[in-house]
Amino acid sequence: MHVDLSFCRQEFPALDIRVNGRMAAYFDGPGGTQVPTRVIEAVARYYREANANCHGEFATSRRTDETITAARQAVADMLGATSPDEIAFGPNMTTLNFALSRALGRALTPGDEIVITDLDHEANRGPWQALEEKGVVVRPVRVNLPECTPDYDDLERAVTARTRVVALGYASNAVGTINDVKRVASLAHSVGAVCVVDAVHYAPHGAIDVRDIGCDFLLCSAYKFSGPHVGILYGRRDAFERLATYKVRPQSPRPPHKIETGTLNHEGIAGVIEAIEFIADLGTALRQQAAALPGSVSKGAATPEAGAPQPGAVQPDADHPAKDPASRRSRILSGFAAIELHERPLFAMLMDGLASIPGVTVYGLPADGKRTPTVSFTVAGRHPADVARFLGDRGIFVWHGDFYATTLIERLGLAESGGVVRVGIAPYTTSEEVGRLLEALKECASK
Repeated sequence: MHVDLSFCRQEFPALDIRVNGRMAAYFDGPGGTQVPTRVIEAVARYYREANANCHGEFATSRRTDETITAARQAVADMLGATSPDEIAFGPNMTTLNFALSRALGRALTPGDEIVITDLDHEANRGPWQALEEKGVVVRPVRVNLPECTPDYDDLERAVTARTRVVALGYASNAVGTINDVKRVASLAHSVGAVCVVDAVHYAPHGAIDVRDIGCDFLLCSAYKFSGPHVGILYGRRDAFERLATYKVRPQSPRPPHKIETGTLNHEGIAGVIEAIEFIADLGTALRQQAAALPGSVSKGAATPEAGAPQPGAVQPDADHPAKDPASRRSRILSGFAAIELHERPLFAMLMDGLASIPGVTVYGLPADGKRTPTVSFTVAGRHPADVARFLGDRGIFVWHGDFYATTLIERLGLAESGGVVRVGIAPYTTSEEVGRLLEALKECASK
């Protein structure tokens, strides 16, 4: 089953940009997606109608409080959290994770251990490595090459009775590998350790259920799923309540406020609500298409055909049944199912095309592996920056370098040669754009 989400392109004003006479093709989504008009309007509407600090006894302040409360509920619905009070906001994931690591670090003593992986973004490595100044031992888990997957045997050896925190990414922002976060959370809890999941790269591509994962904390960023630059932290209530955060005296000691230092990005938080509603509305296409199938009875979120589940396949949440179309959680699940069914055929087309171009080397799992629709590659004889520039001049936007997955790029032996070129598929990507990209790469590789 394939779902065409090209109708959503009309919501993205940035897609009208032209470069040297060519329409822009955005394959830079892993570094931040484009933003629909509804999000832009929500930010502007906040400035027009609600711009004030919170907790005041006047209209605009009350509207700000209501906006923040509504955004916590929207994110809780997206992540499958039990309560909106488990959702905190901050400037970005990195800043929130440093606040989290410092708070957890207050209870650590010399000799305590933290487990991280070599696959991760530095935002989920550096904050934990910083605690080495307290005498904490940080144990990095190896990466299997060339698959670019965590070495789970090495991870199990690394987790011991001295482990206090296990931190890993839900998916690699460089090569797309989706990790078994549920397995790792269970392993961490088996020794009484806290599990922290970086879901920044996974969040745009698949539904998240924090209760099913069993993690203690999970972080993501709204600008990766068509929202503003706002960082998000989920903390399971009991873990959040125990967290000894650094805060100023008037700040509430209760979650989620205890980790939210200073004035929040209120206008950005207003946009987060609409970014989540955008995802939820994408499920409409899936429900309509499923209803149109001969003999079908559509009851909310459809899933791929029976058989082996696709990586990251969306399943209805028991507490928010997909048959209830009024449930935002149900609509979100349906939206992510639509995203997956739109992105995967395009990604398969991209991977097949890359494999056919002489001189192109792709890193990571195959297209049908447990991965997101993000791929990194090199072109023989061309510096990654040159490839990105060649494509950029033709209106095709891609990233190059290491994308803060610095350790992984070093393990691949590519740091000295400029890293890799990274391409990602998004809900607004079309097959015509994938074809343009492949044709341009063929020209680039032949020069």
